[in-house]
Amino acid sequence: MRVSLSWLKKYVNLAATPEELKRVLPMIGHEVASVEVKGLMPLPQVVVGEILTSAQHPNADKLSVCSVQTSLTEPPRQIVCGAKNYKVGDRVPVALPGAKLPGDFTIKRSKLRGVESDGMMCSGKELGLGDDHSGLLILENRPEIGTPINNLFPEPEAVFELELTANRGDCWSHVGIARELAAKYGQPLQVPAPKSAPEAKSAPDGNHLLKALRVTSADCPYYTAAAIRGVKIGPSPAWLKRDLEAVGLRAINNVVDVTNWVMLELGQPLHAFDAKKIRGAEIVVRAANAGEKITTLDGKERVLDPSVLVIADAERPLVVAGVMGSVDAEVDATTTDIALESAYFRPSAIRQATRLLGLHTDSSQRFARDVDPAGVVLAARRAIDLILETAGGELVPRYAVHGAAPRDAHIIQITPDYVRERLGFTVSDAEIRGIFERLGFHVAVDAVGAPWFVGVPSVRGEVARPIDLVEEFLRIYGTDKIPAAPVSVTSLDREDDAQGVFGVKAAEFLAAKQFAECVHYTLRDGAELPKWQSDTPTGVLALANALNADMSHLRPSLVPGLLEALRRNTDHGNGLPRLSEVGRIFRENDGKLNEVESVAFVVPGETGERSWKTMPAPDFYAVKGLATQLAAHLLGIDAATLDFQPIGPRPMWQSGHAAESGCWVKNGFQIKCGLVSPGLTKEKGLDCFVYAGELLVRPDFLAKAKSRARLQAFSAFPPTTRDLALVVDEAASAESVRQDVEAATKAAAGTTFAVESVSVFDLYTGTGLPAGKKSLAFALRFRSLERTLKDDEVNAVFNAIQQTLTTGGKYTVRS
Repeated sequence: MRVSLSWLKKYVNLAATPEELKRVLPMIGHEVASVEVKGLMPLPQVVVGEILTSAQHPNADKLSVCSVQTSLTEPPRQIVCGAKNYKVGDRVPVALPGAKLPGDFTIKRSKLRGVESDGMMCSGKELGLGDDHSGLLILENRPEIGTPINNLFPEPEAVFELELTANRGDCWSHVGIARELAAKYGQPLQVPAPKSAPEAKSAPDGNHLLKALRVTSADCPYYTAAAIRGVKIGPSPAWLKRDLEAVGLRAINNVVDVTNWVMLELGQPLHAFDAKKIRGAEIVVRAANAGEKITTLDGKERVLDPSVLVIADAERPLVVAGVMGSVDAEVDATTTDIALESAYFRPSAIRQATRLLGLHTDSSQRFARDVDPAGVVLAARRAIDLILETAGGELVPRYAVHGAAPRDAHIIQITPDYVRERLGFTVSDAEIRGIFERLGFHVAVDAVGAPWFVGVPSVRGEVARPIDLVEEFLRIYGTDKIPAAPVSVTSLDREDDAQGVFGVKAAEFLAAKQFAECVHYTLRDGAELPKWQSDTPTGVLALANALNADMSHLRPSLVPGLLEALRRNTDHGNGLPRLSEVGRIFRENDGKLNEVESVAFVVPGETGERSWKTMPAPDFYAVKGLATQLAAHLLGIDAATLDFQPIGPRPMWQSGHAAESGCWVKNGFQIKCGLVSPGLTKEKGLDCFVYAGELLVRPDFLAKAKSRARLQAFSAFPPTTRDLALVVDEAASAESVRQDVEAATKAAAGTTFAVESVSVFDLYTGTGLPAGKKSLAFALRFRSLERTLKDDEVNAVFNAIQQTLTTGGKYTVRS
């Protein structure tokens, strides 16, 4: 945002130079991108001189030797000059020896081609008054000889380009910045009080230019429409033009210029309608109709949809609310009656409209950053005063209003001790209270030592907590005044931090598996969350003050972001790489939000790349194996202890093709893997199957001491294997049966010898089996550390296993 120093001085007495303000503004939280100084800088040794004579330079064809009178009490000076646009008797600026011109150029008494020159006659560019350096600056009004040149021109205009943070909507105006500087310098803020005082009515009365005002959208909680009859459209006065042009706005006409000027003064955008162009004399604030069109003031026809808020008349949209008006109701030379809009629109609605239309304006910038709703009527009254002053007319005594300001001043309870404790150094109660009051906060204290009740005006909606008040105090008090003191902290090397080690090890493991690492924002679009995570309430993840709809909620999973990265790579012809991410996600438990460490990866079912050798396509078992390896590597979890169960109906996973093990709430970790729902991958623009794996770990689980791995010697003796085929229910999972077989095997073997593994190696359905049954075959592997096992002892154990499994009729042995 651009602010003019001379404009700021209308509201606060500032003696600071542009250079000082360039240093001070960032110290109170407002970065200065640039400072542009327009006009004549102080030039104490540049005066008015009159050319008495001019003769050809004896040694240079393009130079002249002039006699110039620069003082009524001193003899004329001899000055060598190269310009040709002057004549004897002209009065021009003369830089005397010792003068410093813009560009740090110092004038000295010197010889030019052998002729002494006692100063320099100047062009406008040499004085910093424009780009014309074709000749001398001729002073047509012939000021008195010897007059300092600064007496002939107004003070220079310094314009600051500020980079304001998104939460400081109060500073998008000259009064807002003046309020900040007034607090910093301890000066009173002087804002002119409006003279007009129209009466508010819930609907236009018979004297109003409008017959009706209707608001049908919740995105406009507060709307006012005043009316002025008999205005005369014409050029704006010089002061108004000068202020607008100083900050880069073009003057249009007196009415439009006033609405722009008040917006820049108070930060509240306004809009003036030509009343006779409002069809049906009715204003309707509504959502646009699908496919509805509007030609905005920049001459472009734009197609709207219901997500865009418009100000319409009885037949058509007239304004994209909070963004830009249309050519259909603009104020022009024929306008005599105007309707003046001042309103508050929800910031999210304005941000959505600007993104959809690709249209960013001075108005939308302010509405999107949450202007002060309490300033709606103040800005309208201020504009009414200036319109009556510059364009004449008669104010209709009553204005129409819908709704009310959605927020008001609020109270924060705090104590001076809390401020001092958070600051870490001592300041007096008087200093704290004084700065609060200079910022426009009202401080009420019931008794000495009692808590303070600080009233924060609605213009400072972002100041909501006691710690915010501490920050406000320190901004104005000055961080440069924080006393020097040794800092004593306990540092933690990343290599000693469990979460840091977890992240590094996960990234390195997946990189070794040829996964490309991604890093995404932790914020997601709230509209997508129910599609991906039904077990985390959307409201718990919502930000209180989201900057835009696309980043309105904390992410509950890394997988959606990885799928978008997969699609972007595909769109850019990068094939379908294997992608991974390590980061934090957010889950709800018992109404509380939990931050959970997560590792996720995605593997496309096909790469689309041609090769001389066909590689096997990934499947559920491939990603399950990768997920269990990841858990073993990061958490030391034995894959054999993981109890994978099919994932039931969940939005993100394809039922029957995905499984999970553990619970991050109960066990401290959770593994999910399998096929991502094809419907959701298609929504993300991917036409292939995508498999994914996700590991969730509670931070406190990582911090627990892990048991050291115990090593043991390899057996020097060969293993013995037996195969066992069981007939089981068709609905039984292979893993549940395997676990039963493993339990029976270990019980039968006891301590006689070790059971190395129990694994599934065959599945059979079809001929020879009863209806509703299937056959699973298992390989049982035994070994002893002390001897080669004999068939008799292994067979005895094998028979005991079969006896145990078939008792009860749950399983039968398939012969």
